[in-house]
Amino acid sequence: MDLTLLQTRLGHTFKDAALLQQALTHRSHSSLHNERFEFLGDSVLNCAVASLLFDRYSKVDEGDLSRLRANLVKQQSLYEIAQRLELSQFLRLGEGELKSGGFRRPSILADTLEALFGAIFLDAGFDAACKVIRSLYIPILDSVDPKTLGKDAKTLLQEYLQGKKIALPQYNVVATHGAAHSQEFEIECLIPKLDIQVFGTGGSRRAGEQAAAKLALEAVQKTLVKTPAAARKTRTRTSQLKLAGIATVQAELPIDEPAPKMTQDAAPDGKPAAQEGGSKPDQPLAATHTKTA
Repeated sequence: MDLTLLQTRLGHTFKDAALLQQALTHRSHSSLHNERFEFLGDSVLNCAVASLLFDRYSKVDEGDLSRLRANLVKQQSLYEIAQRLELSQFLRLGEGELKSGGFRRPSILADTLEALFGAIFLDAGFDAACKVIRSLYIPILDSVDPKTLGKDAKTLLQEYLQGKKIALPQYNVVATHGAAHSQEFEIECLIPKLDIQVFGTGGSRRAGEQAAAKLALEAVQKTLVKTPAAARKTRTRTSQLKLAGIATVQAELPIDEPAPKMTQDAAPDGKPAAQEGGSKPDQPLAATHTKTA
């Protein structure tokens, strides 16, 4: 098997080709497999990613840095990088794993990638391994938001609503389906202020709430984009004051703002038109409400 292409994609050429061969070898293939390399590579990866995040996000606190790192080194993230490298075509698997599709299994691909990082560390040291890891992760960091990466849907929804000063959502179990050992929960998520009601399902109550929260967040964002706060509905309240043949028109007022009191409106001769608790003027005040086009 020619491994030149893989080394080009990694950006590292091995001095000891045997290290690369072992890093790609699953335990189903032979006794000289990659599990010890994987153990080493896991530690190298965590340190390299921590260093990368520390350098890149100088204003992010320790808690958020830990969240970011955990998300970047988890199996799914490693699996996606392995797919980008087309690592499956270089794996050395036993016959049983080949037949069962082991070359597509996320756990095997993620573990092999970690083993490669360990092999590079053994071949050329930490700086070489760190350089490879940075080259693989920087494109990912360029396309994600560090404020949201790794946060679950319920947390994102809660933070979004709090930022808009909207009350937190309500979650209710609507129904459960299936046998006791394989139940599916249907969860309702309500945001009364925005008239939003969505439903999510999952194998547990928590999973159902996460599914519902994801749908609710999408609905909230769409709703607020369509009707931003600055453009809330207003009621057209046009009043004409007919006094001695002169008509004045009030400006439009928002729904929640009361109409001003008309107790000290001046007549053409400069005298008050009406006074609270006093006598009525000779010419009565007529106020009508008309709709505008």
